[in-house]
Amino acid sequence: MQNPFHPGDQKTHHYTVVPADFASFEAGNGLVHPVLSTFALGREMEWAGRLFVLEMREAGEEGIGTMLEVQHHAPAFEGETVQVTATFAALVGRELTCTVEARVGERLVATGRTGQRIVDKAKLEARFAALREAR
Repeated sequence: MQNPFHPGDQKTHHYTVVPADFASFEAGNGLVHPVLSTFALGREMEWAGRLFVLEMREAGEEGIGTMLEVQHHAPAFEGETVQVTATFAALVGRELTCTVEARVGERLVATGRTGQRIVDKAKLEARFAALREAR
């Protein structure tokens, strides 16, 4: 693992809301709200943090999520572009923590945190295989 980053460094990505991102559940009434769901927002927040991992991992390494925290503040509607910005908060051992903010223009859609650990890919795959076998 390499770390060319410092606390406060940022990575940003943009995401356009589509109907597949709406708050909807198969059980119950289906569509809850025609806005970006909290779980889809979490996916995009995790991706923003992963942008650091993509530059930190070395050959034979991979990142794995360890934590996701989302505070949803306002809606994002179909067709709107959400700017998701991850800020490098800390690297403790091999675990990266980022704070994350999502906005549509000036509207604050969400804040939160992500955690990802950079691990040996072969060891991770072996662990997954052992867990699959044990079930």
